[in-house]
Amino acid sequence: MNAPRTKRGEQTKAKLLAAAEAVFAEQGYQAASIARITERAHVAQGTFYLYFESKLDLFEQLVEDLNRRVRKAMSDGAARGSNRAEAEREGFREFFAFTAEHPALYRVVREAEYVSPGAMRAHYERIVEGYREGLERARAAGEIGDVDPEVAAWALMGVGEMIGMRYVLWPTGDDGAYGTAATPVPDDVFDEMVAFVQRALGTAGSTQTAAATAALTKEDS
Repeated sequence: MNAPRTKRGEQTKAKLLAAAEAVFAEQGYQAASIARITERAHVAQGTFYLYFESKLDLFEQLVEDLNRRVRKAMSDGAARGSNRAEAEREGFREFFAFTAEHPALYRVVREAEYVSPGAMRAHYERIVEGYREGLERARAAGEIGDVDPEVAAWALMGVGEMIGMRYVLWPTGDDGAYGTAATPVPDDVFDEMVAFVQRALGTAGSTQTAAATAALTKEDS
């Protein structure tokens, strides 16, 4: 499909993607319809086909769009850190903020396992690619321990996804409903998770903490 050629066209496509994000999150892929999405976007149904071939094409482009935006949020956060320990903290902070603002990310990506497995795999592989490169640079600079950047990237992505699901998406009640609420990760949970990640990576911050603890223990004895 041709990309929008005008600013107005870009805005129209963005409205359709935003509407699709909301409708897919509320109804799921199978129940969602092009008519409902265009109605939500306040766009004529015929206009839809100027930007997307089908509902599946829209869904796949939405996965790609969400992926691009969440990676940018994480990258912008990590860039605030002066070392890998700080980069991990700020990257995760932005990931959870994005998830709270766009809870559809979880449902859309998980549905992609059945609707478009290739889109789901590309989503995770793109995140890991950037993560791995950052870890490789940090290992070369001595900011983390001798870990395998590929394995660590997949593992840490899993940590972030599960913490986000538990504390951002699940409501505080006991009904077990999925994706009905979006709340910030509690500060104590965030700090504990970051400390866990830093210990796993052997970052400079966690190494210094361990050394200080050992020194205090020796003095007490």
